[in-house]
Amino acid sequence: MYDIKWIREHPDAFDRGLTRRALQPLSGKLLALDEKRRAAITKYEQAQARRNAASKEIGEAKKKKDEAAALKLMAEVNELKVTLPALEAEQKKLGDELAKELAQIPNMPLDDVPDGTDAGGNVEHHQSGKKRDYAFKPKQHFELGEALGQMDFELAAKLSGARFVVLQKGLARMERALGQFMLDLHTGEKHGYTEVNPPLMVRDAAMFGTGQLPKFKEDQFFSTEMNWRTTRLNEILSPLEQEIANRKQNTKKVIDDLIEEAETKEQFWLIPTAEVPLTNLVRESIVEEDKLPIRLTACTPCFRAEAGAAGKDTRGMIRQHQFTKVELVSITTPEKSKEEHERMLACAEEVLKKLDLHYRVVTLCTGDMGFAAQKTYDIEVWLPGQAMYREISSCSNCGEFQARRMNARYRSKDGVRHVHTLNGSGVAVGRALIAVMETYQDDQGAIVVPEALKPYMGGVSKIASSE
Repeated sequence: MYDIKWIREHPDAFDRGLTRRALQPLSGKLLALDEKRRAAITKYEQAQARRNAASKEIGEAKKKKDEAAALKLMAEVNELKVTLPALEAEQKKLGDELAKELAQIPNMPLDDVPDGTDAGGNVEHHQSGKKRDYAFKPKQHFELGEALGQMDFELAAKLSGARFVVLQKGLARMERALGQFMLDLHTGEKHGYTEVNPPLMVRDAAMFGTGQLPKFKEDQFFSTEMNWRTTRLNEILSPLEQEIANRKQNTKKVIDDLIEEAETKEQFWLIPTAEVPLTNLVRESIVEEDKLPIRLTACTPCFRAEAGAAGKDTRGMIRQHQFTKVELVSITTPEKSKEEHERMLACAEEVLKKLDLHYRVVTLCTGDMGFAAQKTYDIEVWLPGQAMYREISSCSNCGEFQARRMNARYRSKDGVRHVHTLNGSGVAVGRALIAVMETYQDDQGAIVVPEALKPYMGGVSKIASSE
């Protein structure tokens, strides 16, 4: 979220940032709307001031027994009482319109972010580890999982539809082991993140704060009240209709009251990532500077509608509606956010290093970066079965963009300022499972358990079909 005052003072810099994001310049439109809003505020404040002044003048006129002046002033005050609500509504309308426009605009990229229109403009930062050689053609994870009888997409489809999976036995345990391993690593003394078990459903304000709403509404799942409404109406109307049939009563008011009651029920969004509840832990608050940085981590199920992913990765677990992810969130000062970004990346990388997985880090270009990010590193793990790199973590510095949307601040010696927020996958558990399966497969289709996971696997060293 942008500060309109900053845009007013730096319109050219704002438009340059938008151009790098492949957007048209907007400063002219926004500042014209802002000018109208400010004029409306001034008009409202002047009318308020005049009403207050006229009210005092009425008393003075009465003291002087100037009835004509008093009556004239009283008429003016009454007229202002009528016009003030309209003036207040006008300034609010313009303020809401400006806020809506600002809420749709993505974050400004940092100067060192490469320009580009899509993933082809991303720049490799570095690689770690080596690709393994196999004496056989490596299989993809879904081929391995289905052959083991421990990864079932058809059964999941019966339960929930496409883009879901049922894991069983060793693979189910390995996914759980991966999450526990990551949490232990990140909450250890070296990484120093605090483990949180957050809600999996959040309100509109939380989703707005981190940038999922309003622009990406179609990519989210939410808990609808429709089922509640239908069930509740059926529960009440069935016996009521019988009574109405007997008494010939009018049902319209009863039905309207029930619908109104249902529609006032609050809607909750299923979290697309634990970034949402973790970052919002500091919403509408002022943190003391000596409490920063705040580093938080959680392992949660995540839910995404994947509205724009039709036809992409339809086989396997790469792109699911429900998946597990370990999230990293940092809240820090503006002066420390770039350093914290590099630190977060290193923490996420440590997961793959300990699992001995080959990966590369890329800096996302302006055209591939997320809505709330001002700079993003993606970690892409090598999948031997697919013979390609796939994203397994995305670490972003959002600057004060999210903090402004959620009014998250800190108190420094120089006054109260907005915090900087950062988030990253530490890492996506389902994709880590895929990488381990494809990297550690043997020529019999079994999965060797990496050394780092053995303490979490209850002595199992290999997942085979006989398990």
